[in-house]
Amino acid sequence: MEPMWPNVPARDGKTRSSKQRDRQRQIAETVIAEGTIRIDDLADRFSVSSMTIYRDLDELEAQGVLRKTRGQVTAQASSLFESNTTFRLNQNQDEKEALAHAAFELIEPGQAILMEDSTTGVYLACLLPQRAPLTVITNFLTVANEVAREPGITLHILGGQFYGWCDAMMGGATIDAIRNLRADTFITSTSAIVDDVCYHQTQDTVLVKRAMFEAAAQRILYVDHTKFQRRALHALLPLTDFDVVIVDWLTPKDHLKRLRQHGVEVIVAEPLRGSGRADARELG
Repeated sequence: MEPMWPNVPARDGKTRSSKQRDRQRQIAETVIAEGTIRIDDLADRFSVSSMTIYRDLDELEAQGVLRKTRGQVTAQASSLFESNTTFRLNQNQDEKEALAHAAFELIEPGQAILMEDSTTGVYLACLLPQRAPLTVITNFLTVANEVAREPGITLHILGGQFYGWCDAMMGGATIDAIRNLRADTFITSTSAIVDDVCYHQTQDTVLVKRAMFEAAAQRILYVDHTKFQRRALHALLPLTDFDVVIVDWLTPKDHLKRLRQHGVEVIVAEPLRGSGRADARELG
């Protein structure tokens, strides 16, 4: 039985608040691993009341870790909700790795690279030391941590308001910092593509990405095939505004044909697993 008062030690030596944090961490890990789960099943699994599980879920939802919907809880994205970084990192890993390798081939030593909070960028960040010296400018702490100790990488971390769900800085201060910089290349992804326009769930994300787009000489978009199946609320930019669009090998051919007809340079990233090497096919 849980103690009545917030910080009274339980029999196992833990306070109520520490037990709650542990349980919420386990709940988050469970939902992220399974994608979607019934709330009643979660209460049974953790042997707590419905009131307790809803209180935990309310806190996790406020943190942007998950969302409640019709008796279920999910870590999956919707048109208004973007999944948190941990969940996104574990989705479509093969496709993201292939996209990152294809983008890596477009980077040259000595360049300044703008990177935002797309999780494909984490895969790309792992490759960047091979192109050193480079300057990496990012608002994404996950990418910053990946390259921070690399001797050939000069790292600029953009300030601003921190958003835990995406592990990134956003807001007016971030945008002001970007506007004072000029980079060689901006590499980005998007949450959804509708009618050949990139969309995101939050306007804050859109504003930061637009500022980065304007601050770079070359603009590269990489997206896996699932982005063509999703919807989101806020428009970012049309695909035709990018210098290069990199897609994965599972992207339907009708999308590729339409992009080529609009004059978009398209690179199809082929799967790496099994071949053991990066292989990107450019469609002229």
